[in-house]
Amino acid sequence: MTDSADSPSFRLAYVPGVTPAKWVRVWEQRSPDVPLTLVQVEPAEASGVLRDGRADAGLVRLPVDRTVLSAIPLYTETTVAVVPKDHVITAAEEITLDDLADEVVLHPLDDVLGWERPPGEPAFERPATTADAIELVAANIGVLVVPQSLARLHHRRDLTYRPVTDAPRSSVVLSWPEDATTDLVEDFIGIVRGRTVNSTRGRARPQSGQDAEEGTARRTSAAGSRTAGRATQGSRSGAARSGAAKGAGSRGAAAKGGAKGASKGARRGKPRRRS
Repeated sequence: MTDSADSPSFRLAYVPGVTPAKWVRVWEQRSPDVPLTLVQVEPAEASGVLRDGRADAGLVRLPVDRTVLSAIPLYTETTVAVVPKDHVITAAEEITLDDLADEVVLHPLDDVLGWERPPGEPAFERPATTADAIELVAANIGVLVVPQSLARLHHRRDLTYRPVTDAPRSSVVLSWPEDATTDLVEDFIGIVRGRTVNSTRGRARPQSGQDAEEGTARRTSAAGSRTAGRATQGSRSGAARSGAAKGAGSRGAAAKGGAKGASKGARRGKPRRRS
């Protein structure tokens, strides 16, 4: 983020093979007043770019320096072997590392798979870059094992690739300096995690004075309605209890009157003995 609070911007680093376009589009829709600048970096330079503050966050490959950088996993890529289209392994839908045992496997200096020991036979010299290794594959010097996104990035009509099921895989993360988790970084975290603009976990949008007044008025009105409702209900309950008491009293009086009348009638109806 730039030093000027009046004109903030967001700098996003990314490594080859990663495509930030879909997240950039969402950013532009949600924060049209905050320009997002893309900074392409090589995998080996990514952590340094973030530590030095040359980017606010980055779409980078593991590993990252977790002592100073935070990271959110995004996805893990399929690993593929890039070969000429007429290579024997193209007869299979997928292969294993054992299928490469007799092949010259190129191991560029910018490799991102972190091999303990690369498969196959080593080349006479390690290519400087993945792009250089692709040229050597096209010249039938050897094969190359890379994340699928890099195979697509360096696509050529005379080359193809096949998944390698048991090869190491490359994971892509969103990373940023742990001590620089700004509001703009939080906004971008929400975007890559798929949060909606109104998500409760996102950063709260400031209310205008009018919005705040209208919200207060709505809350006050609702509270008043609830109070009036409770008062009306109480009045109805009291009246019902009073009516019931009166009804009970009237029925009790009628019952007493009936009993007295019956008693008098009984006395009047008894025959009197003659003396």
